[in-house]
Amino acid sequence: MAKGTDLKIGLALGSGAARGWAHIGVLRALEEIGIKPDIICGTSIGAAVGAAYLTDQLDELQAWAQKMGWLGMLGIIDLTFRRGGLVAAEKAFGRFDNERSNILIEKLPMPFATVATDLSTGREMWLRDGPLMSAVMASAAMPGLFPAVRRDHHLLVDGALVNPVPVSLCRALGADLVVAVNLNSELSPLGRPTGRGTGKGLNGKGIGGNTVAVKAPEPVVAGGDAGSPALSHLTSQISTWLGRKPSRRTQFLADQIDDAHAHRQMPNALEVMAGSIDIMQDRITRSRLAGEPPDVLIAPRLAHIGILEFDRAAEAVEIGHAAASMLRPSIELALRRA
Repeated sequence: MAKGTDLKIGLALGSGAARGWAHIGVLRALEEIGIKPDIICGTSIGAAVGAAYLTDQLDELQAWAQKMGWLGMLGIIDLTFRRGGLVAAEKAFGRFDNERSNILIEKLPMPFATVATDLSTGREMWLRDGPLMSAVMASAAMPGLFPAVRRDHHLLVDGALVNPVPVSLCRALGADLVVAVNLNSELSPLGRPTGRGTGKGLNGKGIGGNTVAVKAPEPVVAGGDAGSPALSHLTSQISTWLGRKPSRRTQFLADQIDDAHAHRQMPNALEVMAGSIDIMQDRITRSRLAGEPPDVLIAPRLAHIGILEFDRAAEAVEIGHAAASMLRPSIELALRRA
């Protein structure tokens, strides 16, 4: 696809843990469309995939991710937490400890930067130079999962805490047009809104604008869900309004739903942590993208994939590829406008 000779395209790859494998599919689709970025910025898993792309290791990353499965995940778990996180970082990133990865960011073929968070001050840190693997590990240090990374007298953790989709960083590095990938466009499966389109921008057309309207999900009202114990009372009221008592079948169904609700299992610690991070990322992303909209926003529908379900790489890659491919008209329009 032709573009202006001076037009610099920035690619902002967002956070999302296991959903981040979708970035691989997005990069494949952009390559098929004929889009080659001039600047790449990533947060968390977006930084890892961006680094693999720039060091010509995308094929290896995809093959490793799709073969990992749960047994592979168990191999990098450190249940003692003695390293500051549930996952031993050296095991998770050790597969890519090689000559291509052990280079300075300045030596990469194009501008690249990651986002991390200073654990002491909460400041957003832009890592634009120095060792590549150190910058990636710092950006991906999800609290509770990966240990913090010490770099240049700073203790750094996941950049998703402050800037999940680094559009602003792409602009700062000189991008004229920014294509952003938001992996958290829906809430977690426990409470996500439904019915949103795949891969559409904030204005529903794939193109960022000056005025952005983001509809917040409806609040959950206690006792109003389908499994509420109040359902029996509700069915009784409805039947009374109809001038008769609840039928045996209606009452039996209400009793069964009440019983199932009463015995619903509480989520474990990992599920609570993952769900909390999901909500946090969604809220921060909405706020940042409203103030710093990209020119094109790719938002694959990945909420059904948990942020710790790293064994679903093949599915995530496919969804990312489809979402980016569908936005080809929007990307072409953005290039003509730029």
